[in-house]
Amino acid sequence: MDNEIQKNDDCILTMSKIGISFPGVRALNNVDFKLRRGEIHALMGENGAGKSTLIKVLTGVYLTDEGSVKIEDKPVVIRSPSDARKHGVSTVYQEVNLCPNLTVAENLFLRSEPRKMGLIDWKRMHEEAAVLLEKLNISVNTKAQLDSCSIAVQQLIAIARAVNIECKILILDEPTSSLDESEVQKLFTLMRRLKKHGVGIIFITHFLEEVYRICDRITVLRNGELVGEYRIDELPRLQLVAKMMGKALDDLARLKPDEDEQKTFEDDTPLVEARGLSSGVSKVVPFDLKIYKGEVVGFSGLLGSGRSELVRAVYGADRAVHGNLLIKGNNVKIKNPLDAIKNRMAYLPEDRKADGIFSELSVRENIIIALQARHGIFKRLRSKEMEKFADEYINLLNIKTASRDTPIRSLSGGNQQKVILARWLLTNPEFMILDEPTRGIDVGTKTEIQKLILKFAAEGKSVAFISSELDEMLRTCSRMVIMRDRKKTGELAGEDCNEEKIMQIIAGGEHA
Repeated sequence: MDNEIQKNDDCILTMSKIGISFPGVRALNNVDFKLRRGEIHALMGENGAGKSTLIKVLTGVYLTDEGSVKIEDKPVVIRSPSDARKHGVSTVYQEVNLCPNLTVAENLFLRSEPRKMGLIDWKRMHEEAAVLLEKLNISVNTKAQLDSCSIAVQQLIAIARAVNIECKILILDEPTSSLDESEVQKLFTLMRRLKKHGVGIIFITHFLEEVYRICDRITVLRNGELVGEYRIDELPRLQLVAKMMGKALDDLARLKPDEDEQKTFEDDTPLVEARGLSSGVSKVVPFDLKIYKGEVVGFSGLLGSGRSELVRAVYGADRAVHGNLLIKGNNVKIKNPLDAIKNRMAYLPEDRKADGIFSELSVRENIIIALQARHGIFKRLRSKEMEKFADEYINLLNIKTASRDTPIRSLSGGNQQKVILARWLLTNPEFMILDEPTRGIDVGTKTEIQKLILKFAAEGKSVAFISSELDEMLRTCSRMVIMRDRKKTGELAGEDCNEEKIMQIIAGGEHA
């Protein structure tokens, strides 16, 4: 840990030397965290840094293997979420955890309704709800059904409920992800009001702009360990990005791909071009993008910057509602992933369990499913063809499986990833989107996949590559697109494509 703040300043929460392990994984190691009364404290770190695990310890979802928790300087053991609430710890998640079919007042007093002679006192409940909402400057009818309210208002009501049960510590987990700027401002106004009343707020977000607008302190985690705690005015944005990514500002060497593995193709027409493209669900600012034959284009930015949402709009996983997509200069309509597959596109998603594997199917079925989809249900592949294709790619990618008919759910994460990669290689795509293809994979396999990406490019295929590991992208990418706050903020190529300039743009510096 570097440059930690030691000053106590009326700590409402002290977590000391927290350690927790899962089978084969050390999720948190010797982590300290302090929250002061009346403070808004950002908990920052990339994916897998340990933020969610630390919060689950505080909210009683996980029990620690090591360490201690104190609330108002009193040792506590939090064994469940209800225990956490009794100790004054409340959490508001990105997905509002309230009852949409109940009224605003009913949600505010759920399981704590005022009663008269054993029955709910409806008049008093609405009166008290109105007083609470007025106190917090939330303008909404207490009799309105919750699902008739905007997402922003639902977020504010969830916070009001937390205040109503007398929370001392409020955890806001990605509360702004679904909000527009005016709604974010309303949320920040409420946060400042709660801060004045002495509530300690833990704020988890991937938007750097928001951290510097609202927070007093930042704690950074990386790979399950504490990097440090910093006052907001003592940690410039570029240094925050460096600490999250694990890069020293004075040691930013660029790792170039091998020159003999690069090949140029004489074609002025982009293989894929987006013009003002944006989907209806991603909230990514409409973007322009050109990817040429034989290019590996990296998409860099902190988690939540819009990297995945951008490529999902290109592929049709999130249907585009603005702009145009051109393939080889021709306008195409990609309404869904099947349209993308027919246009010789492939997509390896970030979340392989939710969006990649078909867990109940075999390795063989998972490998051939995209090719079968492109052929259509009336042109079924023969059994011997399926077996031949499966065996070929099991051997090519060294997939460790008992047989081609083994259920994919029984494979390790790395081998599941290889199966998804095999699925798309079998379709012989011209454009591949690889979103975190090496996450959770051993170093040897990572190298194999990086070599495969360079091989695709040498064969004339184009690749969009997303990785949380900047070094990995610099080893493989010829050009880098930088994202911040769901907006494409810069592009770098050649000698300009280095870690220092990338981090400057991510942190809000000058654009390329």
